[in-house]
Amino acid sequence: MHIDMDAFFASVEQRDNPDLRGKPVAVGGSRERGVVAAASYEARVFGVKSAMPSSIAARRCPNLIFVPPRFEVYREVSQKIRAIFYAYTDLIEPLSLDEAFLDVTQNKRQMTSATDIAREIRQRIFDETGLTASAGISVNKFIAKVASDINKPNGQKLIHPTQIDAFTANLEIKRFFGIGKVTAGRLNDMGIHTGADLRKYTRPELVQMFGKSGSYYYHICRGLDDRPVRPDRIRKSVGAERTYSEDLSELDDQQTAMRRIAEEVSKRMKQGEHRGKTITVKLRYSDFTTHTRSRSLDHFTDLEAEIYAIAADLLEGHPREQALRLLGISVSKLDTESRSEGGQLTLDF
Repeated sequence: MHIDMDAFFASVEQRDNPDLRGKPVAVGGSRERGVVAAASYEARVFGVKSAMPSSIAARRCPNLIFVPPRFEVYREVSQKIRAIFYAYTDLIEPLSLDEAFLDVTQNKRQMTSATDIAREIRQRIFDETGLTASAGISVNKFIAKVASDINKPNGQKLIHPTQIDAFTANLEIKRFFGIGKVTAGRLNDMGIHTGADLRKYTRPELVQMFGKSGSYYYHICRGLDDRPVRPDRIRKSVGAERTYSEDLSELDDQQTAMRRIAEEVSKRMKQGEHRGKTITVKLRYSDFTTHTRSRSLDHFTDLEAEIYAIAADLLEGHPREQALRLLGISVSKLDTESRSEGGQLTLDF
């Protein structure tokens, strides 16, 4: 099953501040600049969504309330939700703070119905956090992921094995998990609008058109996905970034901002017990152009001082005459490796 919290960041803010309940809320950014990290359902009605520039969001929803993110609170709530998952299964693959795949084929409660498990987990999440979640239940990750979005918010959807063929045939291409907006547009231009349309192409044809992704498209339009739920899913990087209300034009201000970001990245790495070898700096200028610079070490680190030293050195190389509106640091090449093996059993729905 795939369990996804409903408007997670925004819902936490509405839970903790009664004055925000029932109102359009955007987490992150400000009315003038920045990027929306999450939007409440009241804001989504106006077309406000995550990753949207705050200025556009404010135009779409004049009454939009911007609140600063509280990632420490979100992580704390996420840990409580994860603890609920572990009461049912150890096979949990987190995708982010607010969603995860669960394999409940063999569950700790000896429950024989996946539908009942999902319903009970969602109720426990609400009872223990005051937040709602939605769930998708099926035979594999792809179908479960798509299904979890059907009855949002605060709902769940079962796609029984006997329903998969018809479900994927009628599914719009833009709703296929793993097919982005650009690829969906390209497929639509080819006259491919549903899974049934995509099935008309052979696997070699799709591979020729889309590379190795074509093989994935060939399988998912038929509802086929043999990827196991991996509880030790590898995290590729740890990072943090900030968009500033006023452009940073002075080097001292840029270095101070970079130091604070390095402190946050180091803190996140230590919390997750990660260390890495490659430090990347992200710079977005006042004209919205974005550049990245990286440097690799010959050893692993999670030390703030070391991360900052390299980030500051990389910062020195950017054109002095250009002001910065965003700074970011990420650390990759982490010392984490996969150790799991997967398999599939059977369970009544």
